[in-house]
Amino acid sequence: MVNNQMNSDNQYYNPITLLNQMTSEPYYFFHFLVFFSYIPVRVSAYQVLSFTSSSHLLHREIQAFFAFSVLTVVKLVKEETWEGFIAETLFFAKIFLVGIASVIDYHLALWYMLAFLVIYISTQQPAYQGLGTSNQLTPLQLEALLTEGNTSRFWLVEFRASSLTTCVRTSRFIPELSITYANKNLSFGIVDLGLFPNVSEKFGISLGSNDKLPMYILFENAVEVTRFPEMDLHAKISNPSITKKLICQHFELDWHLLNYINGK
Repeated sequence: MVNNQMNSDNQYYNPITLLNQMTSEPYYFFHFLVFFSYIPVRVSAYQVLSFTSSSHLLHREIQAFFAFSVLTVVKLVKEETWEGFIAETLFFAKIFLVGIASVIDYHLALWYMLAFLVIYISTQQPAYQGLGTSNQLTPLQLEALLTEGNTSRFWLVEFRASSLTTCVRTSRFIPELSITYANKNLSFGIVDLGLFPNVSEKFGISLGSNDKLPMYILFENAVEVTRFPEMDLHAKISNPSITKKLICQHFELDWHLLNYINGK
């Protein structure tokens, strides 16, 4: 199953497929347009600026390039998903582009800031599209699956809102975990609260608190066993960043898999 997961990811993220997907998504396409617009701007600036100003600009560009490269490598190592890595690199790229533009002219920097603001308002980063062996569920489907006796004993369900950055960054966790841990006793599902906001009240999920989404709930025969992040009204610190390792540990997925293998 692990090999199937790796092959699926390689197919989804081979360079040609990845490039086609990113250029077809408005969020990425408009970012590319803004970033590549710097090329004609730079050519024009070279013809207008004095030798001293051009040398100063080139020096700043080299500094920005090396700083961006270092940050990119760090994020590539630290980030657990491609969605998180892309979001972070785009964020730093915006900062460096605005900074370099301000060296040329502050009006240009303001124009780039406005362009990125329009992109932020009009588009959003797409979530991971794969499902693995998990199921995209409607509220009625979820209720039916939990109550019918011929389905899995356990259901691990992710409640997300695809409009939230935190949910986009973790959108591949359940699909990837389902490939490894799904069996006849444990199934995985996804419910998009952006499409079905009324479901949040039924399961005690606050849509007004971004740090509570995504929410993962484990059900056993239609009864909630535990959830992550856990509800703690007296917590004084924010919940830790969600990782696949934390999900595995909290819901004891390895234990469930061993029980299935041992026929329990």
